[in-house]
Amino acid sequence: MGNWKAAFENIPDFIWNILLVVTAILIGLLIRFIISRSIRLYYLHSDVRTYPEIIKNLYRPAGFFLPLVMINSAIPFMKMDKIPLANTDRIIEVSLMVAFAAMLISAIKVFESVVYHIYDITQENNLKARRIRTQMQFIRQLLVALIVLLTIAAILLSFENMRKLGTGLLGGVAIGATILGFAAQQSLGNLLAGFQIAFTQPIRIDDVLVVEGEWGRVEEINLTYVVLHIWDQRRLILPISYFIQKPFQNWTRSSSDILGTAFFYMDYSVPVEKVREELTRLLHLSPLWDKKVDVLQVTDTKETTIEIRALMSARNSGEAFDLRCYVRENLIAFIEKNYPDSLPRTRAEIKGIECNNPLPATL
Repeated sequence: MGNWKAAFENIPDFIWNILLVVTAILIGLLIRFIISRSIRLYYLHSDVRTYPEIIKNLYRPAGFFLPLVMINSAIPFMKMDKIPLANTDRIIEVSLMVAFAAMLISAIKVFESVVYHIYDITQENNLKARRIRTQMQFIRQLLVALIVLLTIAAILLSFENMRKLGTGLLGGVAIGATILGFAAQQSLGNLLAGFQIAFTQPIRIDDVLVVEGEWGRVEEINLTYVVLHIWDQRRLILPISYFIQKPFQNWTRSSSDILGTAFFYMDYSVPVEKVREELTRLLHLSPLWDKKVDVLQVTDTKETTIEIRALMSARNSGEAFDLRCYVRENLIAFIEKNYPDSLPRTRAEIKGIECNNPLPATL
């Protein structure tokens, strides 16, 4: 035993410190491996399907955080002078703060992924899922921003010079905060509008909107702006306060179900009942129809034509658009084939004209 103790005492300080650091890193990685395997075994014998998300989001941050914890525990055993030891301790402390913040952010992403798995927006009736996803996305962004700000503040306050500087500049900070408040009034307004939208929810993720004459789906709701995915693959970026201050159309506010219309202008001679029967037949042949609404009515009369409106229902706006096109194409083809005289026509009546000097029968 004495020989081992003497051997350790004879190890140079530099080599001793390196051995401590390497050992601490290996122990930290071993702990991560054990935790990962334990979660995997639990995952294999459980109905919970979160293991891939945990590995994806937490495995790498844990590879930094756990070794740093072990190194921090080994600092009292390092052979260093007082000043280098204090500097090393400060570096490890700051690194731990950053690694812990990364772990918290990753844990939030894991929780968000679990919620997304439970509330799947690909389902037909996804109103609740879209509401939850909208709130989760905003809360996640807000928490990440708070974690980053608090981490930066904790790092700065860990330095004595920064605390003294903060005390000396307290009055200047108050004045600067007032100036920044006026300068960033629009940004703060957007942030407050984001809070209002996240919880009152005039819009949600995957809602179908008509904004500024553009039709699209809500793709992202960030802290200060909203991304609208236009039908032709463009992206419309709007400040989030827009949806508090200006009117817009939300086609999926209370349900994803939607009614679609197709208008036809026909001659007065069109057999409306036959067209109504053909509409019903076409709708029953289409998987786009949700079997709820099937109506054909004469909604207006003009001088030379009548207006016929076909009303149909679909599960969502995308299917409603395709269903309307399908009905237009096939009803027009049906009328062209069976009742061509019922297409819009311009009538003119030419009466005989009396002539006092008729031409001779022969010239």
